[in-house]
Amino acid sequence: MAPYALLILPSSNRVYADSAVELTQAELRAFDRGVLGGRLAEISATGIHGVPYVTFEAEGLTGEELAALGNLSAGYALFERVGELLRPVATSKLDRFDDDLVTILKYQGKTNEQFTKLLLNVTLLASDFAGEMLQRRFRVFDPLCGRGTTLNQALMYGYDAAGIDRDQKDFEAYSAFIQTWLKRKRLKHKAEAGPVRRERQVVGRRLRIELAADRDDYKSGATQQLDVVNVDTMRSAEFFKDASFDLVVTDAPYGVQHGSRTAGKGLARSPEDLLAEAAPVWARLLRPGGAMGVAWNTFVAKREVAAARLAEAGLEVVEDEPYLSFRHRVDQAILRDIIVARKPR
Repeated sequence: MAPYALLILPSSNRVYADSAVELTQAELRAFDRGVLGGRLAEISATGIHGVPYVTFEAEGLTGEELAALGNLSAGYALFERVGELLRPVATSKLDRFDDDLVTILKYQGKTNEQFTKLLLNVTLLASDFAGEMLQRRFRVFDPLCGRGTTLNQALMYGYDAAGIDRDQKDFEAYSAFIQTWLKRKRLKHKAEAGPVRRERQVVGRRLRIELAADRDDYKSGATQQLDVVNVDTMRSAEFFKDASFDLVVTDAPYGVQHGSRTAGKGLARSPEDLLAEAAPVWARLLRPGGAMGVAWNTFVAKREVAAARLAEAGLEVVEDEPYLSFRHRVDQAILRDIIVARKPR
C-alpha cells in the first residue's frame, strides 16, 4: 500500500476553510465508495510540518482513478509520501472552462463554490452512474438555481445544466452574466432568451444556450446545453420532461438571507414545507438510478424531517457513511448539512 497526502485548496472563506479537512475526508470516502471500489485505507487528517493534509493509503491507483480524484472539491495537489519527502502525483480535472466561471460572480448569500462542487460530487457519487463520472455527460437540474452557482459548476465539468428560479432579478442577473462571460471568452455559442407563452399568456421567461469549449466541438455538434427558466419551482414538470435528468442538486434556502416559498404558506423560514411540496415534482424529473442532493440549514429543519420528505417523494435516502458526515458550520445562524437520495430503478 502506497501512502498519499492531499494538500487542501486554500479558501477565502475562513469558516469553510476550518471545515475543509473534515469535509474532504468524507468526500474522499464518497469517491472511494462510488468510483474506487473501496480501495482506499487509513483516510485521516495529518499535519505535515504544520500544514494540514488529508492522508490515505492505496495500492496501484490507475490513471483513470487518479483523474477522478483530481476533482475533489478542496483538492489542491496530491503527493505520494516517500519517507520524509512528498512526490507530486499527476492528476487531471474534468474542468472544461476557466475557473472564473464559478468564482467571478459575487453577491450576498452566494454559496461557497467549493461547497457547491462538493455537493455536486457527492450527489453524483451516490447515483448508479458514479462509475461514469469521467465519461458520461450528466444532465444536472437545480430547481432553486438562484444566480447559477450549481449550473456553472455543472458546465465546468462538461455536463448539461438546467435550472429554475422564481426570482426575476436573479434570473436577469444570471442571464446577463453568462452571456457576457461567453462573449468575453470568445466561446462559440447560440443563445435564445425571451418570454414563454401558453394560451396567449406569458407564464415565464426562459434562457437557452448551446455552447462548446472549443470551435471544433461546436462544429461537430459536441455541445453542452444550458436551460434556465424564471418560474416557480412547483412548475418544473411543465418545462422539463419526466426522467430527463441524472442529478438534481440544490441548495435549499437557509431561512436567514432567504426564506422558502410554497404555494400554500407563502414565505416561511423552514425548507420543510418546500420539500414536502416540491420534492415529488423534482423526483419526477429524475431518471431511475439518478440521485438528488439537497443542502440545508439544520437549525430550521431537522435531518429526519428532510429525509422523510424525500422518502415520501419515492426516493431512497442514503443513510450511511460517509453521507452522515457533511454537517458543518457556516456562521452563527447556519449549521449546514447535505442529504442525498436515489431514485430506484
